[in-house]
Amino acid sequence: MKNIFALEETNTLIDRINKLEPTSKPLWGKMSVDQMLAHCNVTYEMVYDNSHPKPKGLKKTLLKLFVKSAVVNNKPYKKNGRTAPQFLVTDSRNFVKEKARLADYLTKTQSLGADHFDGKESHSFGKLTTQEWNNMFYKHLDHHLNQFEV
Repeated sequence: MKNIFALEETNTLIDRINKLEPTSKPLWGKMSVDQMLAHCNVTYEMVYDNSHPKPKGLKKTLLKLFVKSAVVNNKPYKKNGRTAPQFLVTDSRNFVKEKARLADYLTKTQSLGADHFDGKESHSFGKLTTQEWNNMFYKHLDHHLNQFEV
């Protein structure tokens, strides 16, 4: 898994994002490019903006037991996988705004660095290692950038 905390890799991801156009079409799935960008921003909103309710009790336990390993391991996501409800984006979004937000989130994540995330509590999965954060951040974004051929 590539290191999202490395400046070179962050720049590579931002370059890939900048290759997207409002007319970019997916190789699979139903999301438009603006929806995909907004969808990818949800991960970072959960880390930085506290704009999504945190799961509690049984729901959080189930997420930790059954979802966490698939999200934080180093195996790529399969095409057309199920999306958690809080990640569903079904309305149109502002392409330029979502693209800029995603690049800004990547820059912020890289600038905070790996040490900032070591042992940091995630929104849904409890404390994660730096490697788990890296895997979660990188593979989700890489999956969707590949979906749009960039």
